[in-house]
Amino acid sequence: MTMFRIRQAAELLGVSDDTVRRWADSGRLPTTTDESGRRAVEGAELARFAEQLAAEAPPADQDGLGRSSARNRFTGLVTRVVRDTVMAQVEIQAGPYRVVSLMSREAADELGLKPGVLAVASIKSTNVVVEVPDNA
Repeated sequence: MTMFRIRQAAELLGVSDDTVRRWADSGRLPTTTDESGRRAVEGAELARFAEQLAAEAPPADQDGLGRSSARNRFTGLVTRVVRDTVMAQVEIQAGPYRVVSLMSREAADELGLKPGVLAVASIKSTNVVVEVPDNA
């Protein structure tokens, strides 16, 4: 079975180590000890908990953006905009994630996209590649 230490669980959930420890101490997130005697969370339990957290999050229409069928939103800062006569490449740093979008130059201009602007990348894709890291 896959086990995640508290630090790893926190990274995967996007919260601090202390938050995960508080959830564990309160009994909200079940933990066990790994082979080195450190506190850990079983992978299946962590997945269940992540789904529970997502279900508790405010609905997408409460984020000020209106309603949308896109379920993957990354809020971040525009870090780079490269424009040519027709197209623009916009880069957003959303936490640890770099999101790159290609759009018309007209759209980028209308949105006022430039480094430092707060933006939300809404992603809806019919093709998603899933990989498993070598150390998993």
